[in-house]
Amino acid sequence: MIRRSLAGRVLSWLLPLLVLALVLPLVLSRWLGDAGEAVIVSAIVVLPLAMWAIRRGLRSTYSLFRALAGSVNSYRDGEYNFGIHWQGNDDLAELVKSHAALGEVLREQRLSLVQRELLLDTMVQNTPVAMLLIAPGGDGVRRVIFANVAARKLLHSGWKLEGQDYDGLIGSAPVEMREALARGGDSLFAIGNEEEDGEEQVYHLARRNFRLNGRPHELLLLRLLTSELRRQEVMTWKKVIRVISHELNNSLAPVASLAHSGAELVRRGRHDRLEEVFGTIEDRARHLEGFIRGYARFAKLPSPQLQTVHWRAFFEGLQRQIAFDLVMTETEIDGRIDIAQLEQAVLNLLKNAHEAGGTAEGVSVRLTRLPDWLRIEVMDRGTGMNDAVLQNALVPFYSTKRNGTGLGLALTREIIEAHGGRLSLHNREGGGLCVSIQLPEN
Repeated sequence: MIRRSLAGRVLSWLLPLLVLALVLPLVLSRWLGDAGEAVIVSAIVVLPLAMWAIRRGLRSTYSLFRALAGSVNSYRDGEYNFGIHWQGNDDLAELVKSHAALGEVLREQRLSLVQRELLLDTMVQNTPVAMLLIAPGGDGVRRVIFANVAARKLLHSGWKLEGQDYDGLIGSAPVEMREALARGGDSLFAIGNEEEDGEEQVYHLARRNFRLNGRPHELLLLRLLTSELRRQEVMTWKKVIRVISHELNNSLAPVASLAHSGAELVRRGRHDRLEEVFGTIEDRARHLEGFIRGYARFAKLPSPQLQTVHWRAFFEGLQRQIAFDLVMTETEIDGRIDIAQLEQAVLNLLKNAHEAGGTAEGVSVRLTRLPDWLRIEVMDRGTGMNDAVLQNALVPFYSTKRNGTGLGLALTREIIEAHGGRLSLHNREGGGLCVSIQLPEN
């Protein structure tokens, strides 16, 4: 099939007129006897016919262009349920076909977007986490822009929250929630629940700020943690019982066996081996005493008794107990800490560093002053930790060592947090682990 362009379509209408324009003056000149008058008469006849032919030839094209312009406006408004048809096999047919393909792509994308929005809304509405989106209104009052089902149940007995005055809404919330929201930042808080024998309900509050359409928005996430904490508490107690039972059995079983052996030696009159038996019993008893003392220290960590400390002298004292390289960005740095507690915490980290599988020369401590903070990094060149161990290393009673209690890092974290600081772990480039302590610079 021969394709016809727009120019070919117009020429197909104008060609007969061109022939007429050439022949008519010749005929009229013979009839009128004057060539000038023949040309004028021919022009009067041919030009209106040419204009009519052009308009007729382009009428359908004009209609197509109007339809294309209307479809573009419909696409802009999000409407895709229509089509444009063009008879023929010319360039305009290709244009219509491309336009239809574009509409099909936009239609599929819009359908996919609608389905994703529906899925997201279903997930958000059915999540147990209460979600609240807040933004200032035109009157300057902070109002609720969005709230899911959990937020409605928690704050408004299941009623709609959109458009509500946020400050007025929170004003009727429990005092513990109001205080947590007033503090700012992420936090944990507990609310007494009279319906469940006074058992407290523990919530985690997370908040994020961002700008949307040029306006500041705040997203509040309130998650009920009571059941999760209860489950974690049961798991922790089970693990504590297993660890204590294992350690007690490891100490009491040999003691019972040695006591029986000692009684047999006394009965046989072989008193020469009693000293060895009693020495072994004493060793196991002291080991058990140290084990119980470690748990007691973790459970009853006293509040820090702050004293002024010169950090270089502090670390030089530790170097007399265990080997490590000291790197300080500044020579004279002072602070206020509980010296005995911090010494125990850093010694725990240094012992772990020496046991990490690297060389003793690879263990180092770096002290850096930050704005309002002091950072202490204990580093080694051992094997580091995999992701699972990194996530659980600070959990009490978690240990990868065969005879470990899982209290060393947990106790260290308790000491650091009691000083108002933070403790974190990460693997080093090139191998090894870095334990970072950040303390407020008093």
